[in-house]
Amino acid sequence: MKVLVSGASVAGPSVALWLGRAGHDVTVVEIAPALRQGGYAVDFRGDVMTTVLDRMGVLEDLRAVQTGGNAMRFVDASGKRLMRLPAEFAGGELEVLRADLSRVLYEHSRRQASYRFGDSIASLHEHAGGVDVRFESGLEETYDLVVGADGMHSVVRRLAWSADQVTERHLGYYVAGWEVPNSLGITGDTLMYNVPGKLASVGVDRRDPAQAGTLFVFKSPVLDYNRRDLDQQKAIVRDQYAGLGWHVPELLEGLPAATELYFDSISRVHVDRWSTDRVVLLGDAGYGATFGAMGTGTAVVGAYVLAGELAQAGNNRRLAFDRYEARLRKSVSATQDGSQAGRFMAPATRFGLTARNRILDNRFFLNQMLKMAQKMSNLIELPDYGSVQKGELVQE
Repeated sequence: MKVLVSGASVAGPSVALWLGRAGHDVTVVEIAPALRQGGYAVDFRGDVMTTVLDRMGVLEDLRAVQTGGNAMRFVDASGKRLMRLPAEFAGGELEVLRADLSRVLYEHSRRQASYRFGDSIASLHEHAGGVDVRFESGLEETYDLVVGADGMHSVVRRLAWSADQVTERHLGYYVAGWEVPNSLGITGDTLMYNVPGKLASVGVDRRDPAQAGTLFVFKSPVLDYNRRDLDQQKAIVRDQYAGLGWHVPELLEGLPAATELYFDSISRVHVDRWSTDRVVLLGDAGYGATFGAMGTGTAVVGAYVLAGELAQAGNNRRLAFDRYEARLRKSVSATQDGSQAGRFMAPATRFGLTARNRILDNRFFLNQMLKMAQKMSNLIELPDYGSVQKGELVQE
């Protein structure tokens, strides 16, 4: 089949790899002019996720660039330690920078798929013979299938699903991050500073110790802004953190020079059904939560299941899409429901901050949270699609 995949971050290259191995003609389109270099470290937890990475043939490459995770040390305005979370709390079994993950997936998948950067889907028209796609560049093509793997703000979802089929829920927080020079000389723990409803943090860049990465999380109702206007987003961050102490003024000084800024709401998306006749959603586009819901690992597993069900169903797309959703819907809903990252990172009240610090400074409660995260990561029952472990998808 001739397949178009929208999005070249994680889900897109993952499904392109599997579909290409199965012999399909796969094109990945990405609005960015090249692979994105920004983003945070992402982690994989549990046997299910690492097994899929191993079957993809990327596990060893990722282990070669793993960060090892950073402990998180929460401090007051004077730098005094309030609470410390060990590296395994955030890092899982395998933690890598998102940019490194995207690069590894791209390098492996481009052997089986072609990539078109700097373009995006402008319109979709589904009919009995395929899906007519017009791109922003003006190019027009017809495909047998279209996979929307283009994130929480999916263009494919917006074009192929009506508003009443999709629920986007703002979870009350925004997250931002950018790189700054490591003028603080950070070498170990990531430093985390809170006031009610706000978090500012900074940690060393494992690739370049002269650089540091920031993470800012703040409570806010829905904001009206242009997602492509970097200056407008920078202004929002400056306004939100104006007047705060600790190292916040110094970190904000690095914001104007930042060429890449991650800025987004912490939100959750629910789609009544993940597929139409020839269009299917994968990862955050169909069942995402922006931050803290194991979305990266779930997207990689989802790509494996989607491509495997297509192969096992003899490319009967309707049967494959139904089985794909049936296998994943319950487990991904559970991980979405567990996404409380905003309230955890930036409790809205001083009482909430104190309570969080006391609870997580207790090793028993911390171990219980780690066990819960491990359990959630293994909710999916991983199928074996024929000779998939050898890098081939075949119809059984």
